[in-house]
Order: sequence, then structure tokens, then C-alpha cells
Amino acid sequence: MSHPEDLKSLKPSLYEARKGVYPKAVDGTFRRLKWAIMAITLTIYYVTPWLRWDRGPYAPDQAVLVDLAHRRFYMFSIEIWPHEFYYVAGLLIMAGIGLFLVTSTVGRAWCGYACPQTVWTDLFLHVERFIDGDRNAQIRLKKAPMGATKLGKRTAKYAIWLAIAMATGGAWIFYFADAPTLLRDLFTGDAPYVAYATIGVLTATTFIFGGFMREQVCIYMCPWPRIQTALMDEKSLTVTYKDWRGEPRTHGIKKAQAEIADFDKIGDCIDCEQCVSVCPTGIDIREGPQIGCITCALCIDACDKVMTQIGRPRGLIDYVTEESADLEKAGKPPKPVIRTLLRPRTIAYFMLWGSIGLAMLFVLGQRTRIDISAQQDRNPLFVRLSDGHIRNAYTVKVRNMENRPREVEIGLEGLPDAIMWTAEGTRDTGSRTVTVATPADAVAKTRIFVAAPAAGEPRKDIVFTVRGLDAKGGEDKTQVFFDREAAQ
Repeated sequence: MSHPEDLKSLKPSLYEARKGVYPKAVDGTFRRLKWAIMAITLTIYYVTPWLRWDRGPYAPDQAVLVDLAHRRFYMFSIEIWPHEFYYVAGLLIMAGIGLFLVTSTVGRAWCGYACPQTVWTDLFLHVERFIDGDRNAQIRLKKAPMGATKLGKRTAKYAIWLAIAMATGGAWIFYFADAPTLLRDLFTGDAPYVAYATIGVLTATTFIFGGFMREQVCIYMCPWPRIQTALMDEKSLTVTYKDWRGEPRTHGIKKAQAEIADFDKIGDCIDCEQCVSVCPTGIDIREGPQIGCITCALCIDACDKVMTQIGRPRGLIDYVTEESADLEKAGKPPKPVIRTLLRPRTIAYFMLWGSIGLAMLFVLGQRTRIDISAQQDRNPLFVRLSDGHIRNAYTVKVRNMENRPREVEIGLEGLPDAIMWTAEGTRDTGSRTVTVATPADAVAKTRIFVAAPAAGEPRKDIVFTVRGLDAKGGEDKTQVFFDREAAQ
């Protein structure tokens, strides 16, 4: 009779233990492309907070700044106020549509080249190769017992990883405050606690995700691999192993050369597993499309190198569409790549993406840099003056979105017999307009009184207008109502 513990050990596990992935260094077109994109994206991320942009004496000079304290977003010459958040929403929509466009055209190219997880993992992998050596050296070091050499390499590697992770967290918070000032405050202990907490969280996540979890983030945590199938079709370019050309496989260069006489009976694949060795997620592309493939195309570089060495045509693993693969398998020429890129689906995505971008640019160019809002006092709604006139009080806010102080003129439309004056003035000085000074890049709040004869409609719509008194005037208006007693 079997023991219960023996039966328990025979029960299949629902979870597979992680197998270490040690990607081998490779050189080629796509590897050099990854180098270039990594250099560009990391430079943009780390350097952007330190760029300066002159906006005059009344605004910060950091080129890109999310000023939460004053509720502003600056990007070079563009300034976004809270009520203009639709620009940020538009950028997010454009990013989403752009991702749809890229995926439907070239598969998971975003994942393979520009995703932050991919970029930082790639950076950490290069550090690991520099300290531990290439793939075989890393595997030997992993199996070796802990000693002085292994401890020294682990310490050096983790220290560099930690420095990169801290620089990553630090660079992020520099987008939310003046970078030189915040850097000084960080070292003197005067920075806000939230700055230290943010650096700590981002340091930990970068260190863990880029150094240890790596491909697990792409395979298990990221939702995009599960969404991409809805965006790709038979015309989408993706990394493909041409099994009709590679099978049946031989095993090794020598055997492939020995069987060259039977060229028609053997495939080009010599089962060298170089495509597996260089894959950052550890998959075998020869098994077909799978969730772990981020289409980084490093397997193409590795395979092309082997094909050149054994005198076979390059492209056994290649970027190809399913449609072209079927044609090539049938002995027909594949469709030109340009036809796979320019098709109704991708054109529609591009037109939608471009339309949103052009609309945002048009609105950005047409927007006024001054606006006005008004709110009537509710208690009391009106006051009867000694001469019988009715007076209402309003709190008027003028938003000056220029980086300089401005004088503006507030006017009154409707209610032709009415006059108005500010809290600093008197009724004797009342008129149809008042002049208000507004500080740079701020909202000026003004209390305005409006008086009109008692005779007339109990409630009358009026409009406050505002216009700048300088060359870059601009105009805006807001509608409220005037309350009074019914005429007797």
C-alpha cells in the first residue's frame, strides 16, 4: 500500500520553478539597434531634468517640470494649467494609439526595444557580463561555491546595480522640482520626506525587476502579451523561425558539412541553440510564437552569424509576416514589406493618431492666455441702496497665463443701465469697465459690485468680459446673472 507522502510527491505541480536565464552576448544589426535605442532613451530620462529653458523672471527655468505645488506642467515653451488637463489626456490617448499602431505593424517591437523594463534589464545584463563574464562564465559562477572571488563579484555587481537603481529613482523626482536645488537638499537632508520615500521605492523596484525578476515581469506581470494578439493579424511583422527551411535539423557544423551531398534532405538548422542562448527571456523561437517572445530579434543576429559560417543563406530566423511566410513556404516570393506596413488597418491607426496630434497643436496655438470666471454672492443675493438701486456683489477671478504681470480690463455686457466698481473703489467712480493688475502666471481675485435700477426683470443675465491692455491682449468672457426685486 502506498504511503500518503509518496502519493503527494507524485501529484503534479501547478507551478514551474524559475530556470536561470543567462543571455549570451551577440553582435549584429538588431543588437546595435538596441544599443542605440537604449542610449537614446536613458539619455533622455537622466538628462532631461537638467535642461534649462528661459521663460522670463516669473517662471521656473527647468525645461520639463511637473510643478505640483503650483499646479503647472512645463515642457519647454508649453505651459499646461490644471483646467487644460485635456492636453495630457490627449497625449495619453496618442501613446495608446501609437502602441496599437506599432504592435499591428511590427508586433512587440515596443517590448523588445523601448519598454523601460527591457531597457533597464538590458543595462543590468551588460553590467553582469562586465563583472561575471559571458553566458558560460555566469553559469560556472552560479554553480561555484561561495568564496572570495564569487563574493567579490557579487558585491561589485550588486553595488553597480544599486547605484543605477538609485540614479533611476533620483532622476524621476527631479522632474517634480528644480533639479539642482533638490539635489543639494537631498544631500543636506533638507528635501521633503516624500522625495526620499519615492527614491527608496523606485530604487527597490528597479533593482529587483531589472536585476532578478527580468523576464518574469514580461511573461507573468505585464498584461501586454495577452492583449497584443487582438492587435496583430497575418500581415503583422514578427520574428519567425522558417521551419520549412530549417527542418529536419542536423546537429553541428561538421555534420551539416558532411551531409552537404544530401542538401535537399536536410534543413539549414544545425541545432546549435545560439538563438536560445542569446534570448533575454530564455525561449526557443523554433517552437513557434509564444508569450515570452518580445521580438527583440537578437536570435536573428545569432542565427544569421551561424548561417554565414556554414555557407547557408541568412534569414532562417527573420522578421516576416504570417502571410509572407505561407507564400515563401509554398515556393512563392513574399510580399514587399512596404505593402505590409501600408494597409487599411495601419493607415487608419496612423490617421487617427495624427488627427489627434494635429487637433491638439491647433488648439494649443489658438488658446487664449487669459480667462475669467465669476461667482455671485449668495448671502445676501442683493442689497437695496438708499436711492432705490439694487446692488449685487461678485467674486471675479482673472487667470493670467502669461509669464509676466499684466493689466487687464474687466467689462460688463448686458444690463445697459448698470455700473460696476471694485471693493477698493466707490460707487461714485463706477463705470462699465474696471482695470485690474494681475500677477505673472497666477490668478487674480477681485471683488466687484454691480448696481442697476430696481425696475426691470427680477433676474437678468449679464456677461463679464476681460481683455489684456497690452499688445498680446486676448479676450475671454463668462456669464452670470443679476438679481433684484421685481418692479413695483
